[in-house]
Amino acid sequence: MSASTGAAVRERRASGWVVLLILFGIASTVEAFTVSHVFRFLPLYLGTVRVAPSEIPAWTGYLNATFFVFGLPLVPFWGVWSERYGRIPIIARSAFVEMVVFGGLWLAQNRWEAASALLLVGFQLGNTGVMLTALRAVTPQGRVGFAISLFGVSPSLGFALGPVVGGWLVDHSLVDLHSLFALDAAMSLAAGVLLLAFAREGRRPPAPQGSAVRLAVEALRLTLSTRITLIVFGVFGLAYLAVQIANPFLPLLVVRLHGSSAGVAGQIGIVFGASALVGAALSPLAGAAGDRFGFKPMLTGACVLAAASLAGLALAPDEVWLTVAAIGLGASTAIAISMVFAVLATAVPEERRATTLNLVLLPIYFSSIAGGVIGALIVRTGLNAVLYVAAAMSVLAALLTTTLPGYSRSGKTSA
Repeated sequence: MSASTGAAVRERRASGWVVLLILFGIASTVEAFTVSHVFRFLPLYLGTVRVAPSEIPAWTGYLNATFFVFGLPLVPFWGVWSERYGRIPIIARSAFVEMVVFGGLWLAQNRWEAASALLLVGFQLGNTGVMLTALRAVTPQGRVGFAISLFGVSPSLGFALGPVVGGWLVDHSLVDLHSLFALDAAMSLAAGVLLLAFAREGRRPPAPQGSAVRLAVEALRLTLSTRITLIVFGVFGLAYLAVQIANPFLPLLVVRLHGSSAGVAGQIGIVFGASALVGAALSPLAGAAGDRFGFKPMLTGACVLAAASLAGLALAPDEVWLTVAAIGLGASTAIAISMVFAVLATAVPEERRATTLNLVLLPIYFSSIAGGVIGALIVRTGLNAVLYVAAAMSVLAALLTTTLPGYSRSGKTSA
């Protein structure tokens, strides 16, 4: 078979953008569904692995920070390796790492075994950027914004369904928290196998030459030497720092208002499932609004809404108020992420776009580490102090958005 014939066969067998969108959407939803159980039920889970109640808030913050520590140095390499060895295996790798993490949480009998499992989460990083790059490569020019907005729904959908379903299963004694993580391990395994079995990426550019270290450093240089990328990463980093300062402790707000341990897992699921569900619904709508009104004002508004929602969480007198404020926070997060993805997919120069998208979540990783540590230190003075500091960070992010040029999804600058 000639080289040209082989290339034609590979091209015919490549998945279309709709198929990749569906498969990546399933994988992203499963990832968010399962990971949400860690984020939302970690304070309850720590009580099952012999952490004293007085130590749970601090342990919650520190463990949320350490999720990303060990995997962070590898983040620039996943994009390089995906171009060299294939994007689908690198994406599927995340699902298999998650399987190992959840299996460890299922079997853990003390805090140290649980912490050891959670430290492996860092090796799951780097899949979202690779998915965006693979999807962007096969999507027709006129459908790029639509495809990215739809893909943006999947994590919000997973974070909506995960706490609700998990909380219901635990509250109805169908599973305990350890068994819930066993189910998560099985779902992660299924997602990885699904990707390897059915996803076929389109043509990639020739594999980059040179050592992986040199290529990873060059990828960072290209990404961080573009003015628009630096500003967007700065806004994204500050906005997510605000979320991550508060996020690990939000379930404790439900516990504080609920007043008892009976049914608290289900209540946590309802409060934060509702917030994520609204976020999922708003993601494509935010993309359409960004087309019409500009990405910059939408991003600014998302940061302001986050600040107001975080303050509202601190002042919530009951669970209804808490749910409304959580919905506002979920909506602001979904809008901000959609706007960041849209700006980077359209405003970054073509020669740097794939590299930038591969590293799109780098600000989240740094913010997650810093946010967990800052939150763990502040929470010793009270839950409300954490929320007020997070609100102040959101205001700073809103101010930083004023330095952005106005971009529509066409890539044109607006006033």
